[in-house]
Amino acid sequence: MVVWLLISRLSVATPPDEGMWLPIFIQALNYDDMRAKGLKLTAEQIYSANQSSLKDAVVLFGGGCTGEIISEEGLLLTNHHCGYAQIQSHSSVEKDYLRNGFWAKNKDEELPNDGLKVTFIVRIEDVTQQVLSGVTPEMTENQRQAEIERKIKEISKGIEKDSHYEAVIKPFYYGSEYYLFVTETFKDVRLVGTPPDGIGKFGGDTDNWMWPRHTGDFSLFRVYANKDNKPAAYSKENVPYKPKHFFPISLKGIKEGDFTMILGFPGRTQEYLTSYAVELLVEKTNPYRIALREKRLEIINSAMQASDEIRIKYAAEQASIANAYKKWIGENRGLKKMDALQRKRDLEGQFVNWCAQDETRKQRYAQVLPDLAKHYQTLEKVNLAELYINEAVFGADILYLAYQFTAFVDKFSDKELDKIKRRVEGHFKNYDANIDRQLLAVCLQAYYNDIPQALHPAVYAKIQNEFQGDFARYAQYIFDNSLLASKEKASAVLANFTALDLEKIINDPAVELFRQFLEKYLRQVEPIFDQTMAEIDPLMRQYVAGLREMQTDRKFYPDANSTMRLTYGTVAGYNPEPNQRYEYFTTLDQIIEKGKQANQVADYFVPEKLQQLYDARDFGRYADGGTVRTCFIASNHTTGGNSGSPVLNAEGHLVGINFDRNWEGTMSDVMYDPTQVRNITADIRYILFIIDKYAEAGYLINEMKIIE
Repeated sequence: MVVWLLISRLSVATPPDEGMWLPIFIQALNYDDMRAKGLKLTAEQIYSANQSSLKDAVVLFGGGCTGEIISEEGLLLTNHHCGYAQIQSHSSVEKDYLRNGFWAKNKDEELPNDGLKVTFIVRIEDVTQQVLSGVTPEMTENQRQAEIERKIKEISKGIEKDSHYEAVIKPFYYGSEYYLFVTETFKDVRLVGTPPDGIGKFGGDTDNWMWPRHTGDFSLFRVYANKDNKPAAYSKENVPYKPKHFFPISLKGIKEGDFTMILGFPGRTQEYLTSYAVELLVEKTNPYRIALREKRLEIINSAMQASDEIRIKYAAEQASIANAYKKWIGENRGLKKMDALQRKRDLEGQFVNWCAQDETRKQRYAQVLPDLAKHYQTLEKVNLAELYINEAVFGADILYLAYQFTAFVDKFSDKELDKIKRRVEGHFKNYDANIDRQLLAVCLQAYYNDIPQALHPAVYAKIQNEFQGDFARYAQYIFDNSLLASKEKASAVLANFTALDLEKIINDPAVELFRQFLEKYLRQVEPIFDQTMAEIDPLMRQYVAGLREMQTDRKFYPDANSTMRLTYGTVAGYNPEPNQRYEYFTTLDQIIEKGKQANQVADYFVPEKLQQLYDARDFGRYADGGTVRTCFIASNHTTGGNSGSPVLNAEGHLVGINFDRNWEGTMSDVMYDPTQVRNITADIRYILFIIDKYAEAGYLINEMKIIE
């Protein structure tokens, strides 16, 4: 949280445009400010439990993104990168939808996606009183949590009884408040269209997290329901979903200073972290995971450049690794530039002084910060080993498969056998043993170099003694001898499998390697990490409660936790450096200009047809100033999970789709700077231009409600 120190008083104001607000509190907390910035809707038109509102056109897409309904036939818009796994799953060398795009010419050609779900919010309720009704001050934290979980189950059961709705109850402010989200989830979601990577991923890793940006980061899906408009598993009998609301699309464009707002499902922020947590993040956590991901990316990128088959297989995995890698670099840079550590310390100094002025406050809060400092010292000892389970141990896919085989052995049954067979199929679909062998060597060496020797499994002595410390040789040994190194070997051992074959898996070198890491983790890392976090969480609940008590004139908002939030701001450029200015929009002209560098920068490849449309100036009604505007920025406070979110104007019309943040603003998960934080939006006019002119899919435009 940005802390503007005020000389005359202890309280601070929330900076303009900061905040991820619960929609049920718009009227009480945000409405006057939103109206002053230009909003022309009522609070009820944005969120209502009783009538159609904007929230009814917004979905949680696939568990980690946002999407929006843009027609009365369930047409759904989200980011290209949100639908990337589905696009990849339908792609092959013969049908290369990543490189060439895909457009269903009619509903029969739309492609089903096994496992893809979208979730609507039916209503939101404050259930804090019910959830905490049985909690007493005398309870231990474990007792408190058990009572809360009992109440949550009780409330959820009442909601879900005789209903297809689900009840999701989540904690806010570290468990000071609880909110119920009644949801409706649809499981038949089909791919309708996607531009090629040269549009949907234009700029690639080179421009990721950067502004200026020129990415047509969108894809189209359709939600299907049964004949009663209710959720149903995939069936040819299903029909397009009829939404309670869908977004009209504005071709009027935007200008600097215009009001914008976003509804979506931001994943995770940590705005109330203490200085101890920020120091650990900036000095230890981020630098180490950045360095390891860089090594992993070097291996994957090199292989992808050499082979189309590898490029398709590893497209989604590479994008995922690179995305967080670049974000963490920007986050560290931004937090240091803002002097975040000192700002946090200043706020904590104010908190200590405030506590000292009143005996009741002193008793309630004085020990909170010293206790947190002590626990973060403990956490630092195991923090990196905890991180490296994901970053290093699971950095090689063979060890993730070994983890799944370990679970299979531990729970052996016919049902588990069927499950592991399916997992083997999925694992090897997008897999290359040569890449994974190199990743295993790099990840094992990183763990060896970066983690204290006391936390090393015994295998490291074997690598030193039998392989002379050569991690590449040891990785080759694993791949030469493991049943998990190829689909053929893994499938063969599972064919006609009986309990007598369990020994083969238990003795497999990859499984044995994973078990060594697992045992070391379970004995020496997880107990300390979990116990320390269990001590930190209630202290953070106390600390944030104290901040809310201290800063009475500040509007607080809860950290993001993948629940629906509203954020709003204004269209605005910014100065990344004192003598440098970035304008608020980009154009197709700039795409063509970047395309001239495609021989040197592959991420700037421009599809031939897009070049032809530009040369002919065939922009149709999507033109603005003799070109097509591609993207724009505004000061909306967003994070991961907001990808695919609708960007709306003052009338609630769709003007774009959120897909990224600027690099200078990636620290906003921890601390918001209104002068630097900008969300990046694909202009809806560029999206429609691609659908209409590039894909020649005017029939999709005809479904939409266009505001000229």
